[in-house]
Amino acid sequence: MGLKKFKPITETTRYKTVLDFSEVTTSEPHKPLTKGRKEYAGRGYGGRISVRRRGGGHKRRYRNIDFKRDKYGIPGRVATIEYDPNRSANIALINYIDGEKRYIVAPASLKVGDTIISGENVEIKLGNALPLKNIPLGTNIYNIEMNRGKGGQLARSAGATAVISAKEGTYCLIKLPSGEIRRIHQECYAAIGEVGNKDYGLVTIGKAGRSRWMNRRPKVRGVAMNPIDHPLGGGEGKSSGGRHPCSPTGKPTKGYKTRKKHKISDKYIVNRRKK
Repeated sequence: MGLKKFKPITETTRYKTVLDFSEVTTSEPHKPLTKGRKEYAGRGYGGRISVRRRGGGHKRRYRNIDFKRDKYGIPGRVATIEYDPNRSANIALINYIDGEKRYIVAPASLKVGDTIISGENVEIKLGNALPLKNIPLGTNIYNIEMNRGKGGQLARSAGATAVISAKEGTYCLIKLPSGEIRRIHQECYAAIGEVGNKDYGLVTIGKAGRSRWMNRRPKVRGVAMNPIDHPLGGGEGKSSGGRHPCSPTGKPTKGYKTRKKHKISDKYIVNRRKK
């Protein structure tokens, strides 16, 4: 999928780029596989803002995606390649021979009419899903499970792909798109290929209004606020804040680690994304 540019007849079209949607084959989703989605504008359980700069945006329906790929041994044909407003990747509608229809994350180069299948010993072919133990070293994979039967959690966004770099006992070493190398059990499923819509990361928003369509509100610098609103606010004239960067609640940012310790998950990391 390529990018579409505009003649610079206005300031907003001078830099704006959009995807040309050449791979998308239909403009309407399969209604039985969609549901309404409520927008909370960054507010949590108590009604207070927990994520800043969220709100507004276009109404959208959620598409139920099959991340588990658990229709084993039943082939399905690609009916459509569709746009999904809830994710960066495109999705594909699969018509299985038993009559069921499901959405999957569409890999690059998947075409309408192609056949895919999931199973223990299926062919190493684009879009097929099988256990890591049966996938050769060096194969590009996506939609990777971290726990058997939970469904794919890794490498699902546009252009993402991971590589099987080694196999050790009952585990595989997977090099993820971030550069992290992680140990994943060989029984976990993954799909062959890389996620499509690779040009998504090259899109230039071009104007503020387009950010508002996507549920993003304006970002105001802390040093431009009053002292009651932010620890960096206030001061005579323009100031640099007088302290290290922090959030409105005073928690340090830019390098300060906020991730909670996940002892169960961390022990499977061989090489971290950041040294």
